[in-house]
Amino acid sequence: MIVGLVKEIKKHEYRVGLTPSCVKEYIKNKHEVLVESDAGLGSGFSNKDYEKAGAKIINKASKVWQKSDMIVKVKEPLEEEYKYFKKDLILFTYLHLAANKE
Repeated sequence: MIVGLVKEIKKHEYRVGLTPSCVKEYIKNKHEVLVESDAGLGSGFSNKDYEKAGAKIINKASKVWQKSDMIVKVKEPLEEEYKYFKKDLILFTYLHLAANKE
């Protein structure tokens, strides 16, 4: 499985869905991990940290969404991310849907 990690785009959200140690576990279990460039900076993790753990750094979020079987996020996707949804995509995140009746 290809696991993707993208930067959180919600205002004032600096957490990241996967730490480098989580990436190591995915890699150890024969998965590929794609990380959007600088996705972990707000949580104190550099691109180098993710590369050392075995992830591939991708410059564009759209490419991570496109190539991944599963996306790991902290927050619910925002409307500008809906265009990346595709059939059979696994989205692993916390959904706070009560605030968005649509």
